[in-house]
Amino acid sequence: MTGKNATERLSADAQGIARVAAILAQDGLVAVPTETVYGLAALADSAEAGAEIYRAKGRPDFNPLIVHVAELEQAEALAQFDDRARKLAVHFWPGPLTLVLPLRQGAAVAPAVTAGLPTIALRMPAHPVMRSVLRELGKPLAAPSANRSGAVSPTTADHVLATLDGRIAAVLDGGECAAGLESTIAALRPDGSWQLLRHGPVTEAQLSEILGEPAAVKTQSVEAPGQLAQHYSPGKPVRLDAVAAVEGEFLIGFGEVAGHCTLSASGDLAEAAARLYACLHEAGASRAPRIAVAPVPDDGIGAAINDRLRRAAA
Repeated sequence: MTGKNATERLSADAQGIARVAAILAQDGLVAVPTETVYGLAALADSAEAGAEIYRAKGRPDFNPLIVHVAELEQAEALAQFDDRARKLAVHFWPGPLTLVLPLRQGAAVAPAVTAGLPTIALRMPAHPVMRSVLRELGKPLAAPSANRSGAVSPTTADHVLATLDGRIAAVLDGGECAAGLESTIAALRPDGSWQLLRHGPVTEAQLSEILGEPAAVKTQSVEAPGQLAQHYSPGKPVRLDAVAAVEGEFLIGFGEVAGHCTLSASGDLAEAAARLYACLHEAGASRAPRIAVAPVPDDGIGAAINDRLRRAAA
């Protein structure tokens, strides 16, 4: 439900969760914290609610949405699970891994949510607030990041309100998101292969231990969120691998490179991931016309951080 009324800011307690569930049941839009970023949630089986998500975000309708579930049984009612998918669910759910699987025939999901594709993106979030909302509602939720499309993803309620205030009914304030980066997305193919569609907190190495090496992603079609070449934009030019700022730049530091905002002074990649979007928001709001970012190692979750930075700089 978009409009000009101010967005309700609700506490993440039993009363706030019940209020959010009631809004969702009436096809409303709410922002809810997850362990990755804040999600803009709506009923996954409602065509009207799905259209409202695209409208509020200004999101292209060819870009599918991730569906969040509370239990494996809900996921299996929407997608075809093979042994590989169940093994991944056992290892990583609840958690920051999204699986792209064949859509089950007759699945209760609006076509707008899957963008008309024969696959569906599914995740079981770990955040206790999001899980409480899912249990209270008893239905799966479509929930992309709660920001205007292409902009920096939100890791606090303030970030949500910066771009969506008045465009959604409510935001459930659960504080800062712990992981700070969107979920890893892995697509399992019917021929037994798999592809990494988006880097995230679950690393390629962790997935390869279970699935073997991934197949290359050759298609340019958008099958999951975060595949657009330009994404996570702070609205200013971004220069990567900077060891110092030049005049007119806001420097985002890492390790020995100190900045106006620092991802992690100790060089901790998990801390850097959690702080990435907060620093991009701060840089975007600063008076500096340009942004520079210190080099970040490509190891582990560093691959996900660099993926976001390359898209932000595109």
